[in-house]
Amino acid sequence: MRIAVAYEDSKVFQHFGQTPCFMMCDVRDGRVTGTDMIPTGEVSHAALVDFLREHGANTLICGGMGEKAFRLLEAAGIQVYGGVSGDAAKAVDDLLNDRLVYDPFVFVGHKCGCH
Repeated sequence: MRIAVAYEDSKVFQHFGQTPCFMMCDVRDGRVTGTDMIPTGEVSHAALVDFLREHGANTLICGGMGEKAFRLLEAAGIQVYGGVSGDAAKAVDDLLNDRLVYDPFVFVGHKCGCH
C-alpha cells in the first residue's frame, strides 16, 4: 500500500487541488516502511490524480476537495480519506490503526471557487 498525504508544514493540507507536496508512505504489514516528500510543482487539479497514480499511491489522506476531483480519484482506484486535519504523520498512524476521523462525503459543500 502507498498512502499519499496532502502535505504542508507537517500538517494535512486542506485544499487537495492546491497541494504543494505529498508525503508518500509505503506500508507493509500495517507499518510504514518508508516515507518520501514529493513536491507537486505546477500540477493542476485534474493532473494531480495522474500524479498520484504515477507515484504509486492507492490511498489519499487530505482536507477538502471538489466532487470532480473526488470522482476522478475514485475512478482511478484511489481510496480517499478526506476532511482530515492536523498532523500528517499522526493521520497515517490513525488510518493504519483504524482510528482516523474522516468525511466519506468530503466533496459535499466544497465551495472554494476553484472550479
